[in-house]
Parts: sequence; structure tokens; C-alpha cells
Amino acid sequence: MKHIRITREFWTLFPEARVAVVCLTGIRNTGSHPRIEEELRCANEKAVQYLEKEIFSENPAVAVWRDAYRRFKTKKGVRSSIENLLKRVEKGNPVSTINPLVDLYNAISLEYGLPCGGEDIDTLQGDLLLTLANGGESFLALGDEAEDPALPGEVVYKDDLGIVCRCWNWRDGIRTMLTEQTSNALLVMESVDPGRHEALVEAARQLSERAVRCLGGESRIKILDRNDSAFPLL
Repeated sequence: MKHIRITREFWTLFPEARVAVVCLTGIRNTGSHPRIEEELRCANEKAVQYLEKEIFSENPAVAVWRDAYRRFKTKKGVRSSIENLLKRVEKGNPVSTINPLVDLYNAISLEYGLPCGGEDIDTLQGDLLLTLANGGESFLALGDEAEDPALPGEVVYKDDLGIVCRCWNWRDGIRTMLTEQTSNALLVMESVDPGRHEALVEAARQLSERAVRCLGGESRIKILDRNDSAFPLL
């Protein structure tokens, strides 16, 4: 049975972190979903609440992840997924639709100001680990033609074949991406700010409920911490 597991090496760097896991099974990630599209549109508007400070990097939703990314090895200039989404909002370039499930988790991410990502469970090889890279593990990003291996000490999600998401939540790979053929999906949301852990729980609940309501199937939720750091995916 496949699990998501968070290793001791990760908890050494981020002992107070929380990772919300939403496992969806039997979904239909196809077709037009006006409700999800409307939620994404509204979420782009709501996200301005996280951009109250004039200097972008001083906004708490951005600053807390800038600090987190200084604690491990990263590629130059990479940023957390929530910063990338909020930067689009700031520039008046709203996050647009991709497919129903991706649209849904982007809407939740914007609404709650927390990073969120997703993978197709059926494409994972073995367990999915949130850990530190040894360095050199295979990774091919969406939109790239050449592989870009991980750096030693980089926080990554990886399975038996290589990296699934680089620089923690910066960029997903092609191999495990969510597509319209996805029927079993793993969604993860992360918080490094103890003051936002309750928001993480509510965001995961909303993500779970909205996904089942719109895409069918079943959902299970788990909040992982350093004392409870593994969860079966199916």
C-alpha cells in the first residue's frame, strides 16, 4: 500500500510545520464545472486580503515562506507556490483554469493564503516522501524538455523514481501531474506558521468537501505533524 511519509530530516528543519493531506478516490476530473470556475474567479479577488502591505515580500503569507526557503538549499530565485499565485494577483493577472481539480485547489490556495498542490496517486511509484534530497534525483518539470535534478539538501517530495515536486512546493513534475484522466488524487497543503494551523485544517476540510461535491468519489483527510507523519493513500 502506498503512503505519504514525512521524514525525520524534514522535521529537524521544520518541527512546527503541519501538512494537510486530502486523498480523493473515484473522482471524475473532466468536463466543464462552472461552479469551480466561479470559485476560482472569486478566490482571485479574495486573495487581495493577503496583499495589504505595499512591499510585496513583507506580506505575512509571503514572508513566512521566504523565511522557510532560506532554511534549505534551493535553486536561485525559486519561490513557494502561494507566493507565485499571489504575485499574479498583485500584477492583475488572475490565476486561470487548467482542469477542474487543479482549479479547485488553486481556488482554495488563494482563498486561504496557503500552498496547495496535487499528484495522481496511480502514477506514484512506492511511497511519497517529504524529505531532503540526496542530490541528483531525476526531475522533469511541467513545460521543460530537459531534466533538472535536485540539489543536495533540497526539501522535496519524491517517490521511488525521482522527484515529484521540487523546492518543497515550488514546481510539480510531469510524471505525476493531475490530468483529466486522474481518478485517484493526493492533495497536500502546508503551513509553517503555527498561527495559521487552524486555517490549514479548515482549508483542507473545504477542499475535501468541494472536491466530492463537484467531482464525486470519496475523500479522506489527515493533518500530519512530527508525531504522526504517515498516511495511506488508498
